[in-house]
Amino acid sequence: MAEISKKEKKGLSFSPEKIKLLKKEIQDIFSLKKSVEEAVNKNTSEAVESIFFGAIGLGASDVHIEPEGGSAKIRLRMDGILHDVIELQEKIQRDLLARIKLLAGMKLNVNDRPQDGRFSIFLEESEKEKISVEVRVSTLPAEFGEATVMRILNPKSLISLEELGLRKDLYELFVKEIHKPNGMIIITGPTGSGKTTTLYAFLNKIKSTETKIITIEDPIEYHLNGISQTQVNPSQGYDFASGLQSIMRQDPDVILVGEIRDPKTCQISIQAALTGHLVFSTLHTNDAAGTVSRLISLEGDVKNIGPAINLAVAQRLVRKVCKKCSRQRTLSAEELKKIKNTLPENLQNEYKLNPLSKISEIKGCENCNNTGYKGRVGIFEAIVFNDEIEKFILENPSIAAFKEKVVKEGMTTMKQDGFVKVLEGVTTIEEVEKTTGD
Repeated sequence: MAEISKKEKKGLSFSPEKIKLLKKEIQDIFSLKKSVEEAVNKNTSEAVESIFFGAIGLGASDVHIEPEGGSAKIRLRMDGILHDVIELQEKIQRDLLARIKLLAGMKLNVNDRPQDGRFSIFLEESEKEKISVEVRVSTLPAEFGEATVMRILNPKSLISLEELGLRKDLYELFVKEIHKPNGMIIITGPTGSGKTTTLYAFLNKIKSTETKIITIEDPIEYHLNGISQTQVNPSQGYDFASGLQSIMRQDPDVILVGEIRDPKTCQISIQAALTGHLVFSTLHTNDAAGTVSRLISLEGDVKNIGPAINLAVAQRLVRKVCKKCSRQRTLSAEELKKIKNTLPENLQNEYKLNPLSKISEIKGCENCNNTGYKGRVGIFEAIVFNDEIEKFILENPSIAAFKEKVVKEGMTTMKQDGFVKVLEGVTTIEEVEKTTGD
């Protein structure tokens, strides 16, 4: 890792000695609670250090501080689920928030309107291993005080394309599409569904000294070597549309647009894809089939959408069963029927679905905080925009009609992909159904 300069050290710093001490002290939510309880009796800075070191060590994506009238609750979001850590007195919560605001460059005397800030956490585990974790802070005036949410952007959470949990056919499709010289690949899904992780996995797979890659993001979540990254600044008139226009003059081969959210960005992105550039972006839609109607609603020209898009992908994150405590069991008759009714025949044959097929059953242990789950993996569906799909789009079909068409063409849905992961012992039927809403 790159050396952390003194100029950069404006956030929290953890020395190798401090890291070693805290690693022994904090190993799960229960020991984190004890560590924070002890730290608040010493000073606020130590309490803040315990909270964030514990959050990073336990793989939390967010830290929530929620005032409740006379007290405040600290919770961590791990694997998409919120977990209570500790309840603190109101005065301690105010002291903690003041310290966090100071770190994040926010105004200490403002508590009647939302604020945003950010700071870095520098972890120096050894001379060779030094990482910088970004923390985005958001405060919101609430009934009993300021509700605070802190997003943890740990570069260690970035994974390769091979680690996304893709089926072999989907992996081969993605590799083929991201190496094309032009066109658009759109990743869809709600906030927190792993879209950014997938896009960054694409960039890491294709980056080379021969390729000019430029991103425009809001904000830059992770810094990637060998890639030019720029961040929008709407207050200065620098938004996705104007930034994208400027990027087009920088002779890029690949462009990543953080999100297509307005007509002008939509139109420029489509034109870029049609004029020799490979464009990656995200949209907020429920599934891959909703991509076309969403682009049309953003004033994209229906005649250009089909030729511009190479691939539309939808994804969600499901929790993986804990490897330390889960066990295998035979499918029940009801579960077998459910999977048979969901999976097409080719996937049933590929995974040898039969009455003796085994799946994972959750239990719960210290390793997974007694949830039965540890870590998350993506479930995906992908539409390849071939000539037949392009012609069908010109008929301006409904989302339901378009989905029916692409399923007939052989698209594996997210729920089907989830059930494949059930048969592989990665997750559970309940988790897939909860995540896909079916």
